[in-house]
Amino acid sequence: MKIQVIKTEEQCDKAMERIDELWGAEKGTPEADELELLALLVEDYEARTIPLGPPDPVAAIRLQMDLRGMSQRDLEPYIGNSAKVSEVLGGKRGLSKTMIRKLHDGLGIPLESLLGPAPKPSKAHTPGRKRQAEGKSAPRAHKNRETADV
Repeated sequence: MKIQVIKTEEQCDKAMERIDELWGAEKGTPEADELELLALLVEDYEARTIPLGPPDPVAAIRLQMDLRGMSQRDLEPYIGNSAKVSEVLGGKRGLSKTMIRKLHDGLGIPLESLLGPAPKPSKAHTPGRKRQAEGKSAPRAHKNRETADV
């Protein structure tokens, strides 16, 4: 294979096929050098064509859980009780500053990942929301008509 800067998806696919062929090459051989060079070229191509930002906080936590073989229970020292852990992993609760610090210090999760996009709040039903959307005023709460008759 002629080695050159990868500029297209097709060239990248061919380089990946060659990498598969070379995988496991003995260190110090021309094949190992070719493997290393192709890997660098593919990495460069992907860095230029596939924009990657930091993962969202839940993805970063789940990645660490997978890498370390952790369960949700193992996160309790960093996040709080099991209910809080479930809410965070389910995207229903954002991370507090304390949680972020503990996850960063204890598990080495980058701050950029933990400060990533917050989960979108669920739209809880509020009285009058539909009326407000239609341009009507929300119904007023009735005052307690019972007055203290003393």
